[in-house]
Amino acid sequence: MTNPSATRTESASDLQKIYSARFSGQQAYRTSVWQILTRNFFSRWIRPTDTVLDLGCGYGEFSNNIAAGKKFAMDLNPSAQSYLGPEVQLLEQDCSLPWPLADQTLDVVFTSNFLEHLREKPALQATAGEAFRCLKPGGLFIALGPNIKYLAGEYWDFFDHYTALTELSLAEALSMTGFQIEEKIARFLPYTMSQGSQPPLWMLRLYLKVPALWKIAGRQFLVIARKP
Repeated sequence: MTNPSATRTESASDLQKIYSARFSGQQAYRTSVWQILTRNFFSRWIRPTDTVLDLGCGYGEFSNNIAAGKKFAMDLNPSAQSYLGPEVQLLEQDCSLPWPLADQTLDVVFTSNFLEHLREKPALQATAGEAFRCLKPGGLFIALGPNIKYLAGEYWDFFDHYTALTELSLAEALSMTGFQIEEKIARFLPYTMSQGSQPPLWMLRLYLKVPALWKIAGRQFLVIARKP
């Protein structure tokens, strides 16, 4: 579930090559995984009438499957457009630059396995600032990503990983931006759900229902922050 989107430090052609090489032949399984994640877990924070932005959308597995009233997706990879559903509007840009959205227009900003691809922490701070500006009061920033505490050297196996994060460091960055932290889970999902082995989907449904399993297999954090 790694989305190799980033700020303008990688060219569009670089991103296309990374996506193609890393996820070749896996799209159907990845889509099935995200159908379960959106319906069985993340939908509890997102209402069918909400306006949602999928930050670093990749191939749109989240934005295509989440039930929401209006959907935006942001990514630098021009190929993303061909994977997004017709109801999803792509914002093809550097996420650390001003977003083409008015203040207080979003209910939820969701990002999965994206923030670690930002080259520098100031880019992350700028991105968080734009999310804060565009979210309505009470809006949520939901972030899922690899937790460096539980990965060590394996984290750097991906060439486009730059910013190492934990649930604590990301929560601190969001707090500095003005967010209030509501959930801070160090161990949530395994490091990857769609590369290498592809476990039966019933195992994922069971896993989501048993948080005790997260403490054993989880190596991705989940942070949920709210704009006051």
